[in-house]
Amino acid sequence: MNTYTVPGATRIGHVHLKVTDIERSLAFYQEILGFEITQRYGEGAVFLSAGGYHHHIGLNTWQSKGAERGPVRAPGLYHVAILYAERKELADAVKRLLDNEYPLSGAADHGVSEAIYLDDPDGNGVELYWDRPKEDWPLDPEGNLQMVTEPLHIQGLLALLKEN
Repeated sequence: MNTYTVPGATRIGHVHLKVTDIERSLAFYQEILGFEITQRYGEGAVFLSAGGYHHHIGLNTWQSKGAERGPVRAPGLYHVAILYAERKELADAVKRLLDNEYPLSGAADHGVSEAIYLDDPDGNGVELYWDRPKEDWPLDPEGNLQMVTEPLHIQGLLALLKEN
């Protein structure tokens, strides 16, 4: 039995995705979601970030240029989750998706977070979410975390943008 646990300050730093078309992927990650290009690596890769970090997302076509989507039921990445610091930032992202008529595949209130689900142009799952403050997370009577999957009221989320 493994008794080692990863240090609590450990974070997942970035995701690097194989895509079929760099420019099409940039139209999604840069133009719709708003990530900034930090570096292009020849014609086959680009690195994007939020807030000037070296990169949060890497996109490459090294082995996948022009390829067809893989089967949905194949093993691999289920989704990458992009965490927004504020609920209003999530609302802004959802509004941009809706304004661009980008299809959503789901939305949920998990008790600990509010989340929107969609696929990028290559079928890679993407979750956009905001975490509630830890003191508001749902717990059972013994103090164990009790995440749920309830409907997310998207219009209530978007109403944040009309305030102020």
